[in-house]
Amino acid sequence: MQELLLPEGLMKLTKGCEWNRVTIGLSESRTYRLTGASGNYFIKIHSVDAVESLRAEKERMEWLQGKLPVPEVLFYEKDASNEYLLLSEVAGLDASDKSYETMLPQLIRQLAVGLRAVHDVRIDDCPFDRRLDTVIAEAGRRAEHGLVDEEDFDSARNGAKAEALFQELLERRPAAEDLVFTHGDYCLPNIILQNGEISGFIDWGRGGIADRYQDLALAVRSIIYNFGEEHVAAFLEEYGIREPDHAKISYYQLLDEFF
Repeated sequence: MQELLLPEGLMKLTKGCEWNRVTIGLSESRTYRLTGASGNYFIKIHSVDAVESLRAEKERMEWLQGKLPVPEVLFYEKDASNEYLLLSEVAGLDASDKSYETMLPQLIRQLAVGLRAVHDVRIDDCPFDRRLDTVIAEAGRRAEHGLVDEEDFDSARNGAKAEALFQELLERRPAAEDLVFTHGDYCLPNIILQNGEISGFIDWGRGGIADRYQDLALAVRSIIYNFGEEHVAAFLEEYGIREPDHAKISYYQLLDEFF
């Protein structure tokens, strides 16, 4: 890239590759798909001043190797200006692609199958804590320091202020957590399919131990946004929930406004 002075090791690994900017999804990173003679890769470049760190994603994907189909970390480095994370490509198309409109029942089943696989990862030795004590404290810090994007709130919260929503977050906190290993951002652009089946999961910066509704809530919102509310019941039933906790779904969607 002409505008970036890349670390020497990264320049060697990506020599001869064609760089194309990826714009789908919401992220503080500049993400590029690299195509080259030896294969395809993704690189994330993240300012050191960003709210979140690429190191968190790197560490989670390294921990998940052999547990779930996730990208392989090929390079990570941090300098005075940026973090750089080079990843192998997960083959396929993400689940938000409109080509899936012709096979929605199969897609919805695969989203549920994929989420069950994520939640089946054992948490005995998981070092990543995303329980409410941890995440609410982080949300409070973000609200206090003006790091919450109030312009990006869901339509139901248009015009709301982060400080007011944080008080609501405290007041509505669920009494108990059903803890599993969670993706943290189980939205359709982060689930990759090939030949009609899950081929991998990407964007792991918020993965860790949390209530299963952390993922269920964001999956529900993403399904509604991409393909319509009429598919939500089938997704939840395929996952194994016939009587969903709507209060928790609403709560974890509220919590996501801070991230």
